[in-house]
Formats: sequence, structure tokens, C-alpha cells
Amino acid sequence: MTTAVLCMAYGSPRSLEEVEGYLTDIRGGRQPSKEGLEELKQRYARIGGGSPLTEITESQASALQERLDQISPGQFRTYVGMKHWHPFIGETVAKIAADGVKRLIGLVLAPHYSKMSIGGYESRVQDAMEAAGAEFEFRMIPRWYDEPKFVDFYASLIREPLGHWDKERTRVFFTAHSLPERILSYGDRYQDELMESSSMIAGAANVSDWEFAFQSASHTGEPWLGPDILERLDAFKEEGGERALVAPIGFTADHLEILFDVDVECAEKCREIGLDFRRTASPNDHPPFIDGLASVVLGAG
Repeated sequence: MTTAVLCMAYGSPRSLEEVEGYLTDIRGGRQPSKEGLEELKQRYARIGGGSPLTEITESQASALQERLDQISPGQFRTYVGMKHWHPFIGETVAKIAADGVKRLIGLVLAPHYSKMSIGGYESRVQDAMEAAGAEFEFRMIPRWYDEPKFVDFYASLIREPLGHWDKERTRVFFTAHSLPERILSYGDRYQDELMESSSMIAGAANVSDWEFAFQSASHTGEPWLGPDILERLDAFKEEGGERALVAPIGFTADHLEILFDVDVECAEKCREIGLDFRRTASPNDHPPFIDGLASVVLGAG
């Protein structure tokens, strides 16, 4: 029996013309303020006018299909669904149902679990199944940061740029998307998983000077998890630091949170305070990363 693998990501606009619709969807259909819309458009303009996330996710799914076919021919069929833009998760679940597939694995292309993030994707799949009248045998993969192939691959991404630097006064800053602090009140282990993940990757990369910081917090009027990466870069410089390698382990593809929040904001902060700056390459569709994803899917299937 064929199993559908629904590869999911947040979604992003491909052009400035799509930014308003995208932001409106994030806001649950509420129109954004003129100021908020203009600020987001300016960020996308700084990275070329749109995000490559959809194209990269499609490439990841295609590469995953190829790898799964090599291991278990004909057993899996990969699909792509986005949380906040086309192709929406609901659209893709309806297609899976129309294709006659009865078994479904949900794979969010983010390694760490939070009820607010991964749990939100799972709810959307379940809602889409109900809307489509589909009765899948459904399994959601909640987390996969501890997949050995992922740990080893990300360690290799860290070793490559560090090999060009003196390790004295050099620090690796692991980062992931911040979430509202209220997730801690119901025992969410997101922050704990990120620390465990950082420690595992640092150990595999033989890195001793490292720390974890959050990035990309939104201005919603409530506290978000910290510390923030920009604050920690300032503190590192004050401690006598000279070189900072940012490793965004919470993300697996180039998109706004990488291309702007890291490549623009972190890079500008480092230039301002006099730190040498680099970041790790994103996993995107690199074969060792895809091989790790295949192992995750096989473990769930």
C-alpha cells in the first residue's frame, strides 16, 4: 500500500505582490496595518522581493521521493503543503485523497517540537482530512532533531566554516525561532529540545565554545523566549570575542528568517560591533540531509 508523505513548511510569498495576502493569512484573515505590511515588504525587498522557501521545499520533497524510491521502491509518494501560503495544506490533503492514497505521514521540515508550531500543523492536517471527507491512516512525526544522520550532517556544516578560523575567541551561536513565553506554562519542551539538539551537534562537531539564542521574535505585546541572538552577539563582543558563527538549527531551508534575520540583521550587528561573522549553510536539498529525512520517514512508516 502506498503511503503519502506530506512535507510541510510555513509558506512564504514569492513576490512583493503576494506579501499582503500572506500576512493576512498569518493574521487569521485580519487585514494587517499599513505600517506592518510596509515593514514586511521592506524585509522581502532586501532579499530580492520574495522568498525561495516554496521552491526549496518542493526540491526537498522531490529529492526525498528519489531517495525513498531507492530504498523502498513504490512504497511512498511525497507531497508539499504550506501552512500560510500556496499550496496550502488543505489543498494538498484534498489532492492526496483524490489520488486514492489511504496512509499519510505528516513531516514538518523543522526538527523540534512545540505544540504551537508542529502541533499547529497536525491540527491543520486533521481539519483538512475532515473537510475532504478523507479517512486516512494518519501518523504525524512530532520531532526528529535527534536523528543521527541529521546530527552528523549539521555537525559537518559547522566544521566547514570553522576550519577557516582560529578557534580562539570564536563562538558558535545555535539559533531557532522564538515563541511566546506562555508555552512554558503548559510544559512545552521546545526550549529543552533546542538545548539538547545544540549539545548533540556541538559534540559531534567537536565544538566546546557555543551557546544557544533565539531569533525572529515577533512584536505581539507579550514576552517571547530569549535571549535574543542580537543581544548575545553584543555580550560576546564585550567578553572579548572576535568571531561568531551562527548556526540556525531550527530551520532547514533558506527563507526570510535566514536571508534577512541572520544574513542581514546578524551580519549588520557584527559589522557594527566589530565581530567577524559567518553562518552555516542551510540543509536545503543536500543529499546527506535528505538521507536523514528518509530515515525519519522509514522510522515512522
